[in-house]
Amino acid sequence: MSDLEIRPASADDVPTIVAMLADDPLGAQRESPDDLTPYLTAFERLAQDPLQHQIVAVRDNRVIGTLQLTIIPGLSRKGATRALIEGVRVHSEERGSGLGAQLIAWAIAESRRQDCQLVQLTSDATRTDARRFYERLGFEPSHVGFKMKL
Repeated sequence: MSDLEIRPASADDVPTIVAMLADDPLGAQRESPDDLTPYLTAFERLAQDPLQHQIVAVRDNRVIGTLQLTIIPGLSRKGATRALIEGVRVHSEERGSGLGAQLIAWAIAESRRQDCQLVQLTSDATRTDARRFYERLGFEPSHVGFKMKL
């Protein structure tokens, strides 16, 4: 097995990222890999924002994982900066390999490098395996989340 590279995503990676986002029961309901237009538009917005980090994990020139890290400056918690981890996905052939833990370790290290005092993430309540995974990595289920579709 060759070395793993974690790097910023490029527009060329978007089709593979979207395919990974769609490759589970929830994602299959929410994503539309057949029309990449909205994803490419969103990617351009992310790429122009220095507080957004869309990254990919690459092995043997193949994208096998991704996540988005958002740095959020704020006034609460004595002016703390926090990091938000979103859209963590590992290619189906790589699940169980430890890649997810490597992606999260990268996000935590980058959050520290960006002087964040807190790293947070959410996981859909139906994703029990993901919730166990995050707890094993040291995340605490400390809050109840709320959403409103607009």
